[in-house]
Amino acid sequence: SAQKILEAFERHGAEKVVILGDVLYHGPRNDLPLGYEPKRVIELLNRYSNKILAVRGNCDAEVDQMVLDFPILADYAFLQTDGLNILLTHGHVINKSSCAQLGRGDMLLHGHTHIPTAESFGEENYYINPGSASIPKENSPKSYIYYSNRSFKFFSLDGKKYKELAL
Repeated sequence: SAQKILEAFERHGAEKVVILGDVLYHGPRNDLPLGYEPKRVIELLNRYSNKILAVRGNCDAEVDQMVLDFPILADYAFLQTDGLNILLTHGHVINKSSCAQLGRGDMLLHGHTHIPTAESFGEENYYINPGSASIPKENSPKSYIYYSNRSFKFFSLDGKKYKELAL
């Protein structure tokens, strides 16, 4: 999945890869994907270290940071682009029910549930979840989001767009 995400990154001509946590491990409740090779994932991601913005997931630890060449231990980050203020987090602590950091019209982008979502809430806020490239849930496709010009486009790993939120 990491290889396919990086291929999509190149294909779209994106500036950054945003990782919303659980970089190398997806927790004891999930089976690891068939053929999963964490050392290969480390190698692939480290090649893009200057293009990755990552936040800490509930399965990320200091030991993971020791092998990655980009920071992964921040609980959240803010990304400001195209007049949007986007809170990036994993979702296990900060989520729709606990996001005091958001102002009117701000966006919340998190993973954790592995379910692709784009919905409004709060005070003109949006919650967006890209789903999961490796362990999707609720029969959703392995997926990612590509953002450009105030539009969040949901793609399956085979490159097919299946949802869009344009602001």
